[in-house]
Amino acid sequence: MNTISEGDYVLLVTDYKKRWLVKVQKGREHHTHRGVIKHDDLIGREYGCKGYTSLGVEYTAFKPVLSDLILKMQRSTQIIYPKDVGVILAYTGLSDGHRVAEAGVGSGGLTIYLANAVKPHGKIYGYDIRDESLAATERNLIEYGLSAYVELKKHDVCEGFLEKELDAIILDLATPWLVVDKAYSALKGSGILVNYSPTVEQTQKAVYAMERSGFKDIKTFECILREIMVREDKGTRPATLMIGHTGYISFGRKTL
Repeated sequence: MNTISEGDYVLLVTDYKKRWLVKVQKGREHHTHRGVIKHDDLIGREYGCKGYTSLGVEYTAFKPVLSDLILKMQRSTQIIYPKDVGVILAYTGLSDGHRVAEAGVGSGGLTIYLANAVKPHGKIYGYDIRDESLAATERNLIEYGLSAYVELKKHDVCEGFLEKELDAIILDLATPWLVVDKAYSALKGSGILVNYSPTVEQTQKAVYAMERSGFKDIKTFECILREIMVREDKGTRPATLMIGHTGYISFGRKTL
């Protein structure tokens, strides 16, 4: 459906490049410094439609994609940014039917992407030792309709994973090198281990552990994404602000 209904999320963008993610509800209003937008004016209209705030500022109502939802969602911890998620999905090749363990779910940002990639026949097993992280992830999965594809578990993966023959395991932990052997045991042959770490030291220890445990074809990446401002009246140049370093992503395949 490409029609806006009550309960749908809408991404509102003005000509001034201001962006707001709004959940549409009858009788509600969205107040901004550019004016007020009435939710009732959106219901029944097609995504991509234009309108005007109470101050006469034009806006467009777009259908949000996952990156819009996740960057705007409630979270208690830092999330893995879309630029890094894209690399993870590309180098793991996750698709319908795959079974994946994620150790360290945070607020569920990556979990949502993973669940969307493996549905409807796959499964994500999300591990964390913190109740607040598991609760936040569960709320966000329910909000975005993906909870059926994820099993959340309060369990320390230093003691091992509860599944076997997994297609991939993704680690976002403070000490991932302590878990590499456990991940090796839980993966199927040629299964992929992914480690996401913010520092060089963590990445080195994780990669050394992967080499010792029998992983091959190991690669490490840092993804830098820079927006380019293309404006006919002001010329084209890089944006002033950017998200630079977020983390190092290492991949390895299990050998038998």
